[in-house]
Amino acid sequence: MTRRTIIGTVFIFAALLKLASMLHIFHLDWFDWLWMRPWSEYLAIALILYVGIRLIISSYQRNPEQWLRRPLPQAEDGKRISCAVRFGGDEYVYQGEVFHGARLDAFFGGLRLDLRNAVISEDEEIDIHTFVGGVQLLVPGNVNVVVKSRSFIGGVGNETTDQDTPNVPCLHIIASNMLGGVNIKY
Repeated sequence: MTRRTIIGTVFIFAALLKLASMLHIFHLDWFDWLWMRPWSEYLAIALILYVGIRLIISSYQRNPEQWLRRPLPQAEDGKRISCAVRFGGDEYVYQGEVFHGARLDAFFGGLRLDLRNAVISEDEEIDIHTFVGGVQLLVPGNVNVVVKSRSFIGGVGNETTDQDTPNVPCLHIIASNMLGGVNIKY
């Protein structure tokens, strides 16, 4: 676990402690001097949560040694892969295999899917769900990427561009993020 992950976890824990104190689950006197107005308390909690989550996500993006390279899993239909990570980081890399879509779940962790060397011959769908975690998706340069996202204190960063060539396959990314994010790039 890196220093960024530990600091991010401390930020998230502090924000959740303050939220519990505001909801009168328990009371922390040493926390009261930081807050003045009710609207500023919620804004500060959201900001602290955001900073903590960004620190955790960036720690996995900056330190590739944390990722455990795993073999490509198969779903029930034999084509679409299904990957889930909890409290850690996993990496799945395609090396010339045919890609037929994926379901990616990141719960308090990070997941990297490298499709740069995958064979993508038709439109495919990637369904992504994150909760206090992140997904990094590396796509080949010869596909279009269409993103549909529902995010709560999180989001999707799409660094790809549309291809001008007709009949180019399209990756449809459907992302549901809660306190997490997805980064898509070449």
